[in-house]
Amino acid sequence: MSDKLTVRDIAAMVDHTVLAPFSKREEFVNACRFALQHKCASVCICPFFVDECAQRLDGSDVKTCTVIGFPHGTSATEAKVAETLIALATGADEIDMVVNIAKVKDRDWKFVKDDISAVTTNVHAAGKKIKVIFENCYLDEEEKIMLCKICTELRCDWVKTSTGFGTGGSTIEDLNLMKANIGPDVQIKAAGGIRTLDQLLEARNAGATRIGCSRTKDILEDAAKRFS
Repeated sequence: MSDKLTVRDIAAMVDHTVLAPFSKREEFVNACRFALQHKCASVCICPFFVDECAQRLDGSDVKTCTVIGFPHGTSATEAKVAETLIALATGADEIDMVVNIAKVKDRDWKFVKDDISAVTTNVHAAGKKIKVIFENCYLDEEEKIMLCKICTELRCDWVKTSTGFGTGGSTIEDLNLMKANIGPDVQIKAAGGIRTLDQLLEARNAGATRIGCSRTKDILEDAAKRFS
């Protein structure tokens, strides 16, 4: 499978990510430049940088992506909606929203569904796309499956494994589980701990169509050596 890939194919899967709370403005700016140069799928940045990111990416196919309720998902639903509306108004194309992990652990599925729905409805009304972050390292199998079913019912665009700030990241086992329990119109984003080309390819082979990572430069350099 991988021998038919090109470096551009790999880049087109990647949400090039800068989300560390200590990141300087220069890192966000450089991320935009890098993503434009290599034609990444998106730049995933903190909400305050959405406006400038969208301006820098304007006229390209690289999407502006940001995070909502990040990283714990425990903001009030109204706060998540407000964050989302601000992000959309300032140029976000894609929203990566964290589920309310505490409510998932309580198995309060009505709350969880309403929380995801409130954000998804606003994102889709704006003609944009949403990725719902599960943070699988804190969840058991039943909770992951239920979230897949909820996201399928709500017609979310992607389900996402992790924030990258939990105790664990994407695993092949989780990707297989998610793939088996989502509908045909829902895609998977793998994130958290994907630092090498081999890890990216494994996630791709397990069904991920997007990869969130900050080590994009290293991955693309390796891809250029292998696929040249």
